[in-house]
Amino acid sequence: MAYLIRILLPDRPGSLGLLADAIGSTGGDIQSVDVVQAFPDGTVMDDMVVSLPSTVMADALITAAHEVEGVEVDSIRPFSGTVDRRGQIQMLAELAAASNQKSSLAQLIDNIPRVLTSNWAILLRVDGGKLQRVTASPAAPEDDGTSPDAFDLPEARVLRPDVEEWIPESWALLDTALAAAPLEKDGSLILVLGRVGGPDYLPSEVQHFGNLATILGRLLRK
Repeated sequence: MAYLIRILLPDRPGSLGLLADAIGSTGGDIQSVDVVQAFPDGTVMDDMVVSLPSTVMADALITAAHEVEGVEVDSIRPFSGTVDRRGQIQMLAELAAASNQKSSLAQLIDNIPRVLTSNWAILLRVDGGKLQRVTASPAAPEDDGTSPDAFDLPEARVLRPDVEEWIPESWALLDTALAAAPLEKDGSLILVLGRVGGPDYLPSEVQHFGNLATILGRLLRK
């Protein structure tokens, strides 16, 4: 079973090695690591995908991590995939080389959750002041048939289901964290990401998502 574990640890030499040793003691195999955000207090938030034997519970992973001085487990959840920066480059290359925009767009939406450590993606189009679903990844919530009012989205940001009434209830089930980014400067195309059970999208992740969405929008226009 693979898990995505978000860990806060001291940003000093040897910390990651000690954590890797602790995870290894449980039988865990680290598949990938990504530094999500560095903080002024000298700590960093890392996302790690760890594969555990079927006989080992996730609690053992948390206990082992907490045995390393200064390490805190922010969240842990089952995860299929890897923290895959190289996969993002491959995805962009495939989109740039595609001759059929419609099929390449569907493939993009299917692939982008995997390379941005998310569970699903939905592409929306603004049409007549309303939001219309264009396409969605396989794990995305089903279309409820509603057409919410369009909203101003000049740049990528976190979505807040508790204060934004337009967001469909199904998007926020199971404490799903949400983020959105425009693919066009005029906001006519909007990409929404969902991460079921969290963790929340950190500012550095939102910024990265926004930059990637800008590139995707340019490629789609071509």
